[in-house]
Amino acid sequence: MKLKIKSLSGVLPAYETPGSAGMDIRAYLKEPITLQPMERALIPTGLFMEIPTGYEVQVRARSGLAVKHGIGLTNGIGTIDSDYRGEVKIALINWGQEPFTINDGDRIAQIVVARYEQVEPVQVEELSETERGAGGFGHTGS
Repeated sequence: MKLKIKSLSGVLPAYETPGSAGMDIRAYLKEPITLQPMERALIPTGLFMEIPTGYEVQVRARSGLAVKHGIGLTNGIGTIDSDYRGEVKIALINWGQEPFTINDGDRIAQIVVARYEQVEPVQVEELSETERGAGGFGHTGS
């Protein structure tokens, strides 16, 4: 599948290894941005996408930034819908204890292309029974 991307920097998202599910995306900045501890910011990427109908692009944190510096996404996982044509901006937060500086071209997140289906919600009075039932959040042990 082809994903049409307009890139202001000329750099496209890229898979860093042959088995990668996510493509790294980079900051597109005129000047560095420093996130203080617990500070949030929308980081521009200079990327615009034409995502095929029936697909979304999921934005995910980079594990190295999370573990080494406490940098994550403010919303856990972001979704870019197929009808969005604006610039992709990444909502980052510094969960760490030290300021963190983002420079132009730094890899700041990864994106995963995923198929989805829209459903028709239907109001019902009862649901079918399963062995699990309403068990959740640790119901099978720790």
